[in-house]
Amino acid sequence: MTDKFHTELKDLKKDVTGMSQFALSMLKDSQEAFSNQDSTLAATVINRKDQLREMTVALEENCYQLIALNQPVAKDMRIIVCSLKMISASERIGRYGKSTAKIIKEISGKPHIANMMSIPLMSEYVIAMVEDAINAYETENLKKLEGFSARDDAIDTLRHSIFREAITFMMENPKNITLATYYIIIARYLERCADHACKMSENVHYMETGERIEIK
Repeated sequence: MTDKFHTELKDLKKDVTGMSQFALSMLKDSQEAFSNQDSTLAATVINRKDQLREMTVALEENCYQLIALNQPVAKDMRIIVCSLKMISASERIGRYGKSTAKIIKEISGKPHIANMMSIPLMSEYVIAMVEDAINAYETENLKKLEGFSARDDAIDTLRHSIFREAITFMMENPKNITLATYYIIIARYLERCADHACKMSENVHYMETGERIEIK
């Protein structure tokens, strides 16, 4: 392959990393807005959705053009394919951030119950997983992916715990039903973001080694 192509490939990875971090910022800010019931911050997350979509489309087109014009093979091809999947997963993570932000206006002014049922802790774990997956893609350092299966299991355990606790609060006081239901929804969004982080990791591993793994 030509030097020009490999320069374009490096630029692609840089741009995809930037897009992934942009999507992650939407998730981070939505969680902060949820914890603080900050409707102003939530609005900024929602307003980013169009930019996220524009970045997604532009980067996908870039990937398709690199394939069509250069017919890459081996690792070069794996980088582009992994980039496409990073783009898709990142868009979903950003959209979960947007969906969480839209909930803020529904709960604004309502006191949180039970310290938000471990959602802040769950959020911390999920954000760290996404950050590590992005970093592994950017640096090609697979050490960042170690222990992902156990980390994903911990996220699943937290979601089930939040669900059970939310149901208990609903049964104790019907006034808690709306807020506890939103807690369940947000915990589900976080779990799905962790799943996307796992898929990112699987694809980064394949990009680097040519071997497929499954994080269960």
